[in-house]
Amino acid sequence: MNIFRTGLLLAALTALFMVVGYVGGGQSGMVIALLVAAATNLFAYWNSDKMVLGLYGAREVDRAAAPGLYGIVEQLADRAGIPMPRIYIVEQEQPNAFATGRNPEHAAVCVTTGLLKAVDQEELAGVLGHELGHIKHRDTLTMTITATIAGAIGMLANLALFFGAFGGRSDSRNNPLGIVGVILVAILAPIAAALVQLAISRSREYEADRGGAEISGHPLWLASALEKIDAYAQRVPNPVAAAHPSTAHLFIVNPLTGSRMDSLFASHPSTENRIRRLRELAGVSGPWG
Repeated sequence: MNIFRTGLLLAALTALFMVVGYVGGGQSGMVIALLVAAATNLFAYWNSDKMVLGLYGAREVDRAAAPGLYGIVEQLADRAGIPMPRIYIVEQEQPNAFATGRNPEHAAVCVTTGLLKAVDQEELAGVLGHELGHIKHRDTLTMTITATIAGAIGMLANLALFFGAFGGRSDSRNNPLGIVGVILVAILAPIAAALVQLAISRSREYEADRGGAEISGHPLWLASALEKIDAYAQRVPNPVAAAHPSTAHLFIVNPLTGSRMDSLFASHPSTENRIRRLRELAGVSGPWG
């Protein structure tokens, strides 16, 4: 059901992209929108992993440099039936982790030094299982595409507003809704695109929680880790994520300090809801067992 919902949301995002292109320039605007979408997604497909890893100053490690971490990832990747991903560590006190890469054959898992300090080996396995779940289900590519299209919609909306207001063609076929329509689209389209992007992100987090629990074999390992990570995220800032909030959806827990709401504008489901689902998956109720 989550996969079907994600497909519908991606279709809605693509349709919104086409609408913005049409409002900005009629049929020719739609063609331009398609070309822009193709170019931006092609660039993101090949370069998104390098960009985000570079942004966070991640360093790659091997078995010799991080034998414990490497061993856990190796074992979980084998259980998940995917190739061994590259492993990176970020010098960051906030416990967190993310996965990136265009497909399972070109994937990377990145953890912060804070995570390695804050969780035990079982909890770390739960977190890494979650990230490998993202890789197995190609969520890294899905989220890259949605982020790219959402960003492009914002760009096109601004262009449509500029040319609609200053191009002197608000009553022509190239601006079929007129200047008022162009202004409304320019304001509402980026908001709608952001909401769709966030909805896809929340949906994939729930699915990765389930997949990660299956890969590790212990849903409560991930539930315990989420509880710890969320508590740290409320008081330990992540300066890079704060400076680049568009990357927040990549992390297992929202890295922006104080972000706890499970709302339309949240990039992640509430941690409480995620833990509840994991505990139900494990058949546990009441206090930790």
